[in-house]
Amino acid sequence: QVQLVESGGGLVQAGGSLRLSCAASGRTFSSFSMGWFRQAPGKEREFVAAITWSGYIYYADFVKGRFTIARDNAKNTVYLQMARLKPEDTAVYYCAVTAPYYSGSYYISNGYDYWGQGTQVTVSS
Repeated sequence: QVQLVESGGGLVQAGGSLRLSCAASGRTFSSFSMGWFRQAPGKEREFVAAITWSGYIYYADFVKGRFTIARDNAKNTVYLQMARLKPEDTAVYYCAVTAPYYSGSYYISNGYDYWGQGTQVTVSS
């Protein structure tokens, strides 16, 4: 069993920044990959970014150059630094964890075993 707790969401003006954190417990953190997804009202959950157990990083096209994912294995935490936020970034952001040493696609939600409860990000225009 893995527990994931997100934090750092909130209300920010367009052009502003936020840093989301996701603290994990219950599994050897360094052996699994972490992802961030988001879901806006009335829309499907979509991939945002992922960082693998081996350090590879993947981003959705719509966040490249604006968002940065990073992990701190010593703190069992993954971060999503978001800059130049836009109103269309408004959504509930979820972190998720894969199985250990996962090697499938990081872009689909089915690749992840456990999910956090989500944190709301609202970007005002």
